[in-house]
Amino acid sequence: MDTADDGPGTGGLRRFTWWSLAGVTVAFMAPALAPHLWDPGLSPWAAAAGGAALALTSLSLFALFGRRLTRGPDGPFPAGWAAAGCAGALVTALVLWPLDEVLWSVAPATVAAPVAMFLRPRPAWVSLAAVALALAVPGLLRGSDAFGVLFPPGLALVVAWAVLGLLWTWDVAARLDESRRLAARLAVAGERLRFAAELHDVQGHHLQVIALKAQLAARLAGTDPERAAGEMREVAGLAADALRDTRAVVRGYRGTSLEREVANAARVLESAGIRVRSSVEAVDGGSDGVRGLLGLVVREATTNVLRHSRAGEVEIALRPEGDGVRLRVANDGADPAGSGDGTGLRSLAERVGTAGGTLTWDDTGGRFTVTAVLPWEGNG
Repeated sequence: MDTADDGPGTGGLRRFTWWSLAGVTVAFMAPALAPHLWDPGLSPWAAAAGGAALALTSLSLFALFGRRLTRGPDGPFPAGWAAAGCAGALVTALVLWPLDEVLWSVAPATVAAPVAMFLRPRPAWVSLAAVALALAVPGLLRGSDAFGVLFPPGLALVVAWAVLGLLWTWDVAARLDESRRLAARLAVAGERLRFAAELHDVQGHHLQVIALKAQLAARLAGTDPERAAGEMREVAGLAADALRDTRAVVRGYRGTSLEREVANAARVLESAGIRVRSSVEAVDGGSDGVRGLLGLVVREATTNVLRHSRAGEVEIALRPEGDGVRLRVANDGADPAGSGDGTGLRSLAERVGTAGGTLTWDDTGGRFTVTAVLPWEGNG
């Protein structure tokens, strides 16, 4: 997880976490150790080496925390800065070893957690436990009392608890922000798919009917000019409807009327020479969204009949069913090579499923049937 591209609010949190971790650890370590480097018991060379090592360790801590917070736990391990921090802590410990039985352990105990924070949680705590045990050994060899033996490992574990705990909080916040950004991208993608489905519903139906009527007008132009002119007037009206509906889709306000779609389907199919048997029972209630969705099913089924079938008869049936309503559109001229294979029915099935219903289609014995079942307020 690369967190260099922070989302809203997380940039400030990342900087706060960085300065909190690096600032607190360095502010704890440097003031505690720096005054002792001027101890009269140290030679100038030892004091200079200790001061340089302490500065290198402090700089390494800032770099390690910065790398961890900007590149996440899965980023490359900064071996150079880790080695510099460990080397500086080791030199500082060797310089201060003669002065105090616990002071020497401050730098190594402080550096252990920033190096281990690039590991997974379990390996990190295992390595920190190993470091804590190792820090107890010098006290045992020195013959220190219980405080001198237990202070170094205890300090390492306390620093680790504070550092890894604050990092865990940051990681959770970063993951939540990434999830938010991913959800936003998915919402945009979903809206694009919805918009594409809306355009398919509008343009696919209108253009198919326009093409059919234009072909009919072309055939009638020589034999029945008056009827051809009438068909072309209908083409002009359909084109105007398509333009109006397309503009409405762009605005996001287009509504689809179930009753209007059933009536339009019957009119268009009959004009194509297809018999229509309509069995629409009165159904009260139903939200505008559900009624509009059923209207889209009628429109898509009608478009498929015109585009893919050789139907002579189409049946449109709508009736209550329990707490829902069932819509069935069947035709007797299914084309095995094309019926139901487009994206229209599949996208509609997803939208019907989101509304709590089902949309199925099947081809049996040359009869293609589209069935939609949706919950319906007002039944029961």
